[in-house]
Amino acid sequence: MKKHFLLSFALLLGSIIGFSQTPILVNEKSTTRHGPEKGSLLIIGGGSVTPEIWAKFIELAGGKEKAKLVVVTAAAGDSAALSMSHVELLKKQTGAAKVTLLHTKSLKEANSEAFVAPLREATGVFFVGGRQWRIADSYLNTLTHEAFQGVLERGGVIAGTSAGASIQGSFLWRGDTKGPQILVGDHTQGLGFLKNSAIDQHLLRRNRMFDLVEFIKQSPDLIGIGLDESTSVLVQKDSMEVIGKSYAVIYDYATIVGKGEKHTEANGENFTASNGAFFFLGNGQKYDLKNRKVIPETRRRPVQTGNR
Repeated sequence: MKKHFLLSFALLLGSIIGFSQTPILVNEKSTTRHGPEKGSLLIIGGGSVTPEIWAKFIELAGGKEKAKLVVVTAAAGDSAALSMSHVELLKKQTGAAKVTLLHTKSLKEANSEAFVAPLREATGVFFVGGRQWRIADSYLNTLTHEAFQGVLERGGVIAGTSAGASIQGSFLWRGDTKGPQILVGDHTQGLGFLKNSAIDQHLLRRNRMFDLVEFIKQSPDLIGIGLDESTSVLVQKDSMEVIGKSYAVIYDYATIVGKGEKHTEANGENFTASNGAFFFLGNGQKYDLKNRKVIPETRRRPVQTGNR
């Protein structure tokens, strides 16, 4: 098979329960099941980032006048440390004047106060695309990792595209150093901004729709989220909204085994399952991550004209 698992599901479940590295301390009093207690996540499926997604990012970061942004380039490799292209891109797309580049391969540097100083004041963080395992190697369970969490705790936003999307999950999907065709590989711990989750990207563009199905079937506590290109999900607490041109795909254990709640339109048509293992959500649609339910859309009343 072209796409395959490196671990048996027995080993896989063990890796979910007990990661090889000790995770950083998080707020154990959180009432959320998946999303952050404070702040926002903007998780982008790769490809071109639409103006609407950029606008939401800078809005959540405090607006272009007040925003203090940090762009994290580890996923792009060593060359990204020598280029200001990602900084210039964020300035151009958001209008923000204050954008700082953050890049290292050294865990010692990632554990230093001098390195994390920009994050102490940041209102927004953006993870660029590339290979997600590089982000884990640079920052997992470090002082920098804690500082990322601190941005959320102050009400800021963490965004990322492609690899910068997958790294936001707790289980690191496609995290093998040998290539993204290996679904479960030698890096399995993400930064965990979205708890109890696995995140895939480039979903429709690269024909990845079925890749998360068996994994979530064997991991019922996890939520699987797949994102197509030019599409994002905004997560605040346990509420998720789709923003973008294409679709977000939900992989939930109950849906996969046929016990999920059927979500219907006003005309009675089932639009979320169709007896399949996953379902699609489009721009503007919302999902309750805690209760694993689609949030019904509020329908606008028709505009009335003429005298009453």
